[in-house]
Amino acid sequence: MDFKFKNKDEITLVLGGEAGQGIQTVEQILLWAFKMTGFNVCATKEYMSRVRGGQNSTQIRVSNQRVSAFREHTDLLVALSPGALEHLQDRVSLDTVVLGDEKVVADVALGLPFSRLAQEVGGPIFANIIAAGAVCSLFQVEADIFNQCLSAMFSRKGEEILRKDILAGEKGYQLAESWPKIVLEKDSTLSSQILLNGSEAVALGCMAGGCKFISSYPMTPSTAVQTFLAEHGSEVGLVYEQAEDEIAALNMALGASYAGAPSMVATSGSGFALMTEAVGLSGMMEIPVVIYIGMRPGPAVGLPTRTAQEDLNLALYSGPGEFARAIFAPGQLEDAYQLSQRAFHLADKYQIPVFILSDQYLADLNCNLPEDGLVDVEPEKYLVETEENYQRYQLTPDGISPRGVPGYGRGLVVVDADEHDQEGHITEDLELRTRMVEKRYHKLRMLRDEALAPVLYGEDDCEVLLVGWGSTYHPLEEARRELDRDDVGVLHFQQLYPMHPDTDKYLEGKKTLIYENNIQGQLANLLKLEAGVDIQKRVLKYNGMPFSVEEVLRSVREVV
Repeated sequence: MDFKFKNKDEITLVLGGEAGQGIQTVEQILLWAFKMTGFNVCATKEYMSRVRGGQNSTQIRVSNQRVSAFREHTDLLVALSPGALEHLQDRVSLDTVVLGDEKVVADVALGLPFSRLAQEVGGPIFANIIAAGAVCSLFQVEADIFNQCLSAMFSRKGEEILRKDILAGEKGYQLAESWPKIVLEKDSTLSSQILLNGSEAVALGCMAGGCKFISSYPMTPSTAVQTFLAEHGSEVGLVYEQAEDEIAALNMALGASYAGAPSMVATSGSGFALMTEAVGLSGMMEIPVVIYIGMRPGPAVGLPTRTAQEDLNLALYSGPGEFARAIFAPGQLEDAYQLSQRAFHLADKYQIPVFILSDQYLADLNCNLPEDGLVDVEPEKYLVETEENYQRYQLTPDGISPRGVPGYGRGLVVVDADEHDQEGHITEDLELRTRMVEKRYHKLRMLRDEALAPVLYGEDDCEVLLVGWGSTYHPLEEARRELDRDDVGVLHFQQLYPMHPDTDKYLEGKKTLIYENNIQGQLANLLKLEAGVDIQKRVLKYNGMPFSVEEVLRSVREVV
């Protein structure tokens, strides 16, 4: 048996199998085992919307450097189901080493007795742990580290289950005992880093931003944010409420926010579509709320477990009437943490709805991260203690009324979904109506003044700009580094709306290519509308998969 890999600094490992075969369990064990050994890791997954069957896969990049992008190339494939090879054939080359059970991939792969050994342990369910043990032996992960990971994963299931899993792991190590080993440079400092995915980064950022209430209806891929906050929210005094539907969810959040609790909802595109009337309620009543949308392909239910960037327009134009809002789109785990805090800060400061647009790719992206990579935003408080003559919608020079909440002070806090006067009572005074519309809408000027500028990676005088937003950051930036050309840069947008006043200056005079996971080029259209910029080439992908580094490289090489 011989393993030869071209890249000596990194191995791309893919696990393929059916839903229910424990692919995600093995992914988590391997991620922790590799990181504790001293390797950088990054995992991305694609899976079907079903509990059993179908073909799913997880890609784990094990590297000397921090990596976070999806790649087409596969160095080592572990096939745990008969259909895995066919499902992943486009990512397998003559250089790929394929491992699989001897009964399912014997004709074309390196067949191994995973199933037979699993029966000796106690049943076919242990085949994936045997495979994981063999892979860890191949990467020279110490058996003690592997067993620690098994204990962390299975100890809650009882001593007998854990004993059998450890026995299965030992059989995997014995199976690979005579194999030549993969040699990658280790960094012992990585073992203490945190392992985080995009959903956890958003949830932690919301907690750090002061969130005290979330009401939501479960919907992939936003559910992971909900479950994390439901499980850990009590540690910071946060209350989670599973609403009966999305319409109720946003209205509950607005009610909590009216009472003074920084609030949010987490949903996906078709779930958010049901919330849009309540977005207008937030705008009219000037009640702050944070809305997290985990984007997936639509319309309607679409592809529930795949990725997309199709809901920018939905967030931008949702809700009746005209009022201010802000939209963020994190690209990295660090962004997800910090922008989530900033979303609460801006919502509270301007009393508006603020959106966090993420997607399935970033939600499920799992990477190691230095603990100091999570930077806190200094919290600010904007609630006021009300006086007896308090006016909730007092007309002020900047349009921001002092915000009181019931029970804090002597004033009466009146809000209304109808047009209202300064005290909050219904009015049809048309002159006052005009002033109220201007008050609500003109907050955009202040939001624009403190908008985050797009981030340029590369030389200021580069000739070609690869433009992206949200999770396209990773393939664009890795492709730029791999090209290693001074004339190619990346411009990444973290804040989509309102745009930074100097947006046009970043783009003028450049040859521009924009990368979006939608069919229209929604950000390209917004750049034309808001900044007067024409993007010269749109590279659009909408099949439910993220851009790969190789795809970006091919598109750039067509123009440089």
